[in-house]
Amino acid sequence: MNRVLFVMTMASTLLLAACGKPAAIESVESLVANPERLKELRAQCRADRAKVGEAQCNAVGEATRQRFLRPTPSPYANDPVQAPLPPSAPPPAAKD
Repeated sequence: MNRVLFVMTMASTLLLAACGKPAAIESVESLVANPERLKELRAQCRADRAKVGEAQCNAVGEATRQRFLRPTPSPYANDPVQAPLPPSAPPPAAKD
């Protein structure tokens, strides 16, 4: 009985040791700085989220959000087209 218990304990120990450590996830900051890697990981998360890992896909989502909402000048800041006036505003005065 002791021998069977010993063998079972050793087998389970070896099985757990074979599982290995989970892969380290890339940080949000590194993904924000590297848009090509971010693009690759976004595609992998879309294809098979379980394989990539929930933590990594969450980091990819946060990096995508930070890149989208980063405080950069708007490409429309110097737009030559003027915004329409609100409907309650009086019409502009005519120039003669």
